[in-house]
Order: sequence, then C-alpha cells, then structure tokens
Amino acid sequence: MFREITYDDIDKGKIEGSYILIDVRSPGEYESETIPGSVNIPIFDDKERETIGTIYKQDSMENAKKIGIEVGAKNFPIIYDRVSQLDKQYNSLIFFCARGGFRSSALVSLFRSLGINSIKLDGGYKGYRKYINEHLPTLVGKVHFVVLYGNTGTGKTDILKSLQSQGMNILDLEGCANHRGSILGNVGLGEQNSQKMFESLVYNSLKTRNSNLVFVEGESQRIGKDVIPKYLYDAMNKGVFIKIEASLEKRIDNLFKEYVHGTDGELISSLNLLRKYLGDKNIDKYIELVNQHEYKQVIEELIIKYYDPLYEHKNRKYCAVFHNDDIIETSQNIIDWTRKFFLKLM
Repeated sequence: MFREITYDDIDKGKIEGSYILIDVRSPGEYESETIPGSVNIPIFDDKERETIGTIYKQDSMENAKKIGIEVGAKNFPIIYDRVSQLDKQYNSLIFFCARGGFRSSALVSLFRSLGINSIKLDGGYKGYRKYINEHLPTLVGKVHFVVLYGNTGTGKTDILKSLQSQGMNILDLEGCANHRGSILGNVGLGEQNSQKMFESLVYNSLKTRNSNLVFVEGESQRIGKDVIPKYLYDAMNKGVFIKIEASLEKRIDNLFKEYVHGTDGELISSLNLLRKYLGDKNIDKYIELVNQHEYKQVIEELIIKYYDPLYEHKNRKYCAVFHNDDIIETSQNIIDWTRKFFLKLM
C-alpha cells in the first residue's frame, strides 16, 4: 500500500525533512501549467499520451492500460535514473499526475517496492488547483496593498525588486504572468504563463510573505491574456496608492534596457499591432528606425504619442508621489514613508 498526502499537508509544512514534487504528466501538460517548484519526469511523451488517450476513448480502458504499461516499461530506465538521483538529494519524493490516478499510483507503488520514499499527491494536479481556488481569495483578504502607479518607464518593476531586496513583501503580477501588460509586453520574455500558472505563482508569492503589507504595481485587470481575479483586483483598488515619476530621459533609458536586447523581430511584430492606434505612416517610420538601431527615438515617440495619452485619462488620488532618479534611494524613501503612514493608522 502506498502513502498519500494532500496539498494541504504540504502547504502547512507537515512533511518532515526535504522533499520535491515530481510531475509525471507529459511535457506538454507540464509546460502549460504545473505546481511551482516541481520537476517533470514524464511517463509518456506528448505523442504517447495522445495515442493512449485515443485507445482509451475509442477502444477500451483495458487496452489503454496494456499499451500504457508497455510504453512505461520502455521508458522506465530513464525514469529510474532521474528518480534515483533525486532520491539521493531529498528525504521524500512526492509524485503527481492529472488526478492522482494510474500514472502517479503506478510509479509510487513501484518505487516504494524498490526502497525509495515515494508519496502520492492525493487528487493530483486537479486537487492542487481546487486547493488554490479555495484558498487564494482568503489569502488575498488578509493583505494590505501599497499600489505603485506611474507612467510607462518610470521604473516601477525595478522599484518592486529593490523593495524586495530590502526585506519588503511584493507581488510581482507581471512576473507571475511573464508579461508586462502592454501590446509590447511580451517582447524578450518568451511564452506567457497560462491563467492557472499565473494564479499559482500569485498564491506562492502571497503565501511566503512575512507580514500583511504587500507592495504591488498597479495594473489593468488583464495582463496580456491573463486576468487578475476580481477579488484580487478589488483588494488592490482598496489599497494605498502612490505615484512614481521620472524624467523623460530616465524613462527612455529604462525602457531601452528592458526591451532592446536582440529583440528587433519581436519589436517589429509588436509595432505592427499599433497601426490602428498610431497609423501606418508612424509605424512604418518606427520599423525603419528599429532596422537602423535608432531605438531611443522610437521609445521617445511611443511614450509621447501612445503611452502617456493612455495614462493621462486615469483619475486617481495618490497618498504620496516619489521622483525616481535612483532605484535604491527611491525604494528606501517609499519604505520610510510607508512605515510612517501605517503607524498613523494604528
């Protein structure tokens, strides 16, 4: 009989010693979304999984299991090699598949018989998602947000990172989404995280905080294709608003460092999406400037003609305004102000 645990046990620190989560689903399932921090040791690759699934639907469960065992046996030497290496590094290996069914059960039973401390995650990834859906709203409800607003390029994300390096709690929503939120928001970042992965990373970020005061960057409710859950968006809108300002020159430099690093193709693709806002004449000109490596002229014109007009219609009341010339100095000023502000409320 194999041992099972729930994600609640993991989240509440009931596992003794070191452990690692092992996702035995196919690479495609893992890349789409998984439990943060887990490693992928698939029993089947994507094609094998598809074939077995087709047999299950069109033929029978018994034949699907038979083929699954044959394929799994073929892949076992590679699986065993990776698992045995992890067994040397961790006290417990926690296996999960989609629902805590055949794939994880088979491996846990087998590896326990070989003397490896293997544990099955009850409910698999589906059970984990149910846990996140139930507990994330409660977690958000305990947090007091300090929300950083400011025009594009004022350095809000860098300030967040600096606040974190100085011991403050942050929620980096753009980092969780792997997207900056604008039309050019995915340049240089690769594939955006799925909605489920986004929510999982938000949960992890808030779960590890050391107080209920959390700094976050102000966002629209949608970051690329990911949507900030309404309860989180509402909590941010009830937070304390501060504004970050910076000179145009500083903003151009910030955006240049963030977006320009061998990304010309992505920049041009994103610029083409702005044609309906800025017109063909402007976009053709900007693409030519990118080809000539005149990036800063493009950045300056986008700030003036596109980004700032988008921001100017926002009507927010700020509790404080900070001019960002130096990231470390600005973040320290924010920390000092925040401590005094919340002290007055106590």
